[in-house]
Amino acid sequence: MASLSSDEWRAVCDKFTNALNLTEVESRNDPENDPFRSKYKARELLREIYCSLKSFEAGDGEEDSRGESTEQRPPEEPLDGQTEDVFGRGFSADSPAGLRAAKLGAVEYYLGVNHVETEELSAGQEHLMNCMKQLEKCRASSENVSLYIHVRNQLGILWAGRDETQMAQGFLETAESIYQRYMKEVRLVLISAFYFDASFDGTHLNLRNGFSVCQTERAATYCHSTLQRQLQLNQFSPMEWALNAATLSQYYITKGRFMEGRHCLSAATVISGLAGEVPSEAANERREQLRQKRAEIARCWIKYCLNLLEDAKKQLEDNIGELDLDRQDELKRARRREEEEEEKGRKSALLFGSEDTFDSIASVEEKVMCLFPLDFTEARSVFLVGQNYVTQAKEYFQMDGYVTDHIEILQDHSALFRILAFFEEDPERRCKMHKRRVDMLEPICNDLNSRYYLMIRRQMMFELAETYNEMMDLKLTVANRQADTQTLDNHTIKKFNHLCSASAKYYQMFLDSLCSPEGKFPEHLEDEVLRPVLVARFRVARLHSRLITSSPTAQLDNLNKSLENYKYVVQYCESHPEAAAAVETELELSTEMAGLLPLKINRLKAKLATNN
Repeated sequence: MASLSSDEWRAVCDKFTNALNLTEVESRNDPENDPFRSKYKARELLREIYCSLKSFEAGDGEEDSRGESTEQRPPEEPLDGQTEDVFGRGFSADSPAGLRAAKLGAVEYYLGVNHVETEELSAGQEHLMNCMKQLEKCRASSENVSLYIHVRNQLGILWAGRDETQMAQGFLETAESIYQRYMKEVRLVLISAFYFDASFDGTHLNLRNGFSVCQTERAATYCHSTLQRQLQLNQFSPMEWALNAATLSQYYITKGRFMEGRHCLSAATVISGLAGEVPSEAANERREQLRQKRAEIARCWIKYCLNLLEDAKKQLEDNIGELDLDRQDELKRARRREEEEEEKGRKSALLFGSEDTFDSIASVEEKVMCLFPLDFTEARSVFLVGQNYVTQAKEYFQMDGYVTDHIEILQDHSALFRILAFFEEDPERRCKMHKRRVDMLEPICNDLNSRYYLMIRRQMMFELAETYNEMMDLKLTVANRQADTQTLDNHTIKKFNHLCSASAKYYQMFLDSLCSPEGKFPEHLEDEVLRPVLVARFRVARLHSRLITSSPTAQLDNLNKSLENYKYVVQYCESHPEAAAAVETELELSTEMAGLLPLKINRLKAKLATNN
């Protein structure tokens, strides 16, 4: 058989160009009732190309194969995901047989992608594996190495979509190792640099999705280096890049690596600004997408501030959840060493940015600290940054249309106030911060329809109950500083009882939300509500016993309600021993109070009988 003439090769190239145009351009205009019309046409062209290559070049391939050493031949079946020596075996890449294998492999690759995109996964897998087999016949070189990477990317994505994480990981790691080895051993100036490196970036981003949970650290490293590479090559969509960087920040934040998390978010803020503002005449959909993505980045900033404050609180609190002043002094003395470590870490970290953006990113970083805030002033500076992003996020995620998102942002705002209050030493000011939480959550909670938002409403009921409970304790602390409980003025007693009753009301609303339509409380508590329910019962018992009243009858009624709830905690843990571990402290106190309260109740009953 003869080789392709120049005219015949030009015809093949034109046909291939048409196939790509059908796939990448024309397919966007396919009707909804025939969504793959253009891709099916492209498939037919690719099949014709494949047949042409097979028939016109078979002779050359056969001749060349007879001339090559049999030692260079690869095994017939590749091992899925196994790292292969693609550089030292097979036909030379520029030999007729090597070129033929690469051409056939490329067509098999595009046929595979075509089938995957038309949701014919098994056929797609077969073509992609055929591509692998063709590529095994020739050595990797600067002309074909991108195809080696692309086909493994596609197989990795395909297997990941089937939840076959280990298989996907094998292909994706092989793609990475081919890239790394090519750069290390061949040491050529990148040919078609953007195309080649974009392929590697795809490998990294696919690896991020392909790694199992236990390998998230490595996945984060891949993602970080990929984002940096995209900046260096100036090959990225600003908003997509920014959203990926903001998402990566959440991994660092959960690991307590706030310097890296802050850097990712600062870069996301700067790069998202490169997208500019969408002109008013632009499509509404495009404008809305930009607004939404910027709001999502703002939410990531909120989480950064919230987690930084929360982790600082854990470092500073004593065994009853209050600020440990000795621990605070100790951490302040260690602050200089932390600052030095931060500077060292920054020098060794992989930083985003180019000459155009590096200073802008650093400027955003300077607006918020990444070390733990150790006093109210530092905590307030973090709080204000978080609150600013709350305002930005709420501008897009409004109650009308984004109920769940809006409420989650409000809950984060409430949490910012809650943690800031921890750093405040003045109980009156702390109480005012908790009042802000009540003011933002209570109207929403009472207006929400339980039929559609039951879980969210439960969360808010419980939070409101805890907030009122905290305010009650703070008011009592202030009152005890001023006078003995017996001499509290009527205004203070009224305020105390209001907070006490409000807390008990929301705890009871939370408990009632668990009842069946017939009003029956569940006999067995599911794991996700076990501790909240038992804590709510314990708190309701405590609150009823603390209500201040001059009426012995009302006092007796409150004590009976208190005893009822203490006994519930004790009896539930007796009948469900596994529950005791979830509420050890509450169970111990409930057991004690369930033994003491009957004596107090009996004394009060005797007093009432005597008076009557």
